[in-house]
Amino acid sequence: MCQLLGMNCNTPTDIVFSFEGFSKRGGLTDHHTDGFGIGFFEGRGLRLFLDNRPSADSPVAELVRRYRIKSENVIAHIRKATQGQVLLENTHPFRRELWGRYWLFAHNGHLRDFVPPRGEYYRTVGGTDSERAFCYLLEQLRRRFAEQPPRDVLFAAVRELVGEIRAHGLFNMMLSNGEMLFAHTSTLLFYIVRQAPFGEAHLLDDDVTIDFAEVTTPNDRVAVIATLPLTENETWTQLAQNELVLFEQGQIVCRDRPAAPVYLSKEEGLRIARSVGAAV
Repeated sequence: MCQLLGMNCNTPTDIVFSFEGFSKRGGLTDHHTDGFGIGFFEGRGLRLFLDNRPSADSPVAELVRRYRIKSENVIAHIRKATQGQVLLENTHPFRRELWGRYWLFAHNGHLRDFVPPRGEYYRTVGGTDSERAFCYLLEQLRRRFAEQPPRDVLFAAVRELVGEIRAHGLFNMMLSNGEMLFAHTSTLLFYIVRQAPFGEAHLLDDDVTIDFAEVTTPNDRVAVIATLPLTENETWTQLAQNELVLFEQGQIVCRDRPAAPVYLSKEEGLRIARSVGAAV
């Protein structure tokens, strides 16, 4: 399936270690070679890097590795195309403006018969179900609220809209405005919160180890969210099917989990993805 990666922190942090392993899944340790993208928020600004080439051998990915950009919110995506051609305009993450801030969105899955009405404020550029879902989300939020509402009100609105969209199929997604990061899963999504006391981590997809105690302060808190765990010697927490969470300052501040949560195995999640053409 497509691969999602997100980071939400309480201090600007570089994502190079996680991206080093994540990018290998775009053509080296996994088969998904239909493009990749990564966006870094810096204050109200946003650096967005996209390429319709595989991330494992993309010069753009190499630039990101060398740049070591520090950010409090990052979203990255490796694409396995199910709808829309392998073109730059169909590459995630997608960016739009809402309430005077940039919003970034990436989706992993497949939506059937999801054709919302033509938006007044937000329209697609490419041909993916993912961009349609993003535009629909922002269109509805803008129609409901003239300005960004309080966090709990916004979370409730996103929860309602996500429930409506996921009725059309698989909807694993991340959404951020540079202050907060929403994550929702239909199948597989894991997270880890790194904070003091920090230790060593070793990547699953590359022979790379880092001692976070050497590159952090005792006050740092970093949440990393990924389709599948990125390291082999850390404890990652799985989100339940149809669970929505909101990260802020490196921790979960809002959560909507089903009363009887279901956690899929990697094999089950991949089988469901394959059944709709979202994995090989």
